[in-house]
Amino acid sequence: MYIVPVAWLYVTLMMAVAEATNSNGTVLGGIVTFVLYGVLPVALVIYLMRAPARRKAIRAREAATCATNSGKPDTGCHTATTAEGDAVAPVREKE
Repeated sequence: MYIVPVAWLYVTLMMAVAEATNSNGTVLGGIVTFVLYGVLPVALVIYLMRAPARRKAIRAREAATCATNSGKPDTGCHTATTAEGDAVAPVREKE
């Protein structure tokens, strides 16, 4: 799963080394190249790739919380639904 990000970091590291060792390049330019072309895009890609796993973990955590609170009344783990499965709107009081 992580082979492409690791390969891209290797490529950008080689780009940064080439920039830093070039006669017209600087070490700061190599660092900026590595950060802007390598670290930031790879961090974004990995964050987006991990989104489904994070969402699944959140759902599992919520399910575990509801399971531990199942004996307590009014914990609010489930929404009220009609026979058709539609959510029931809350009743508003008239002023």
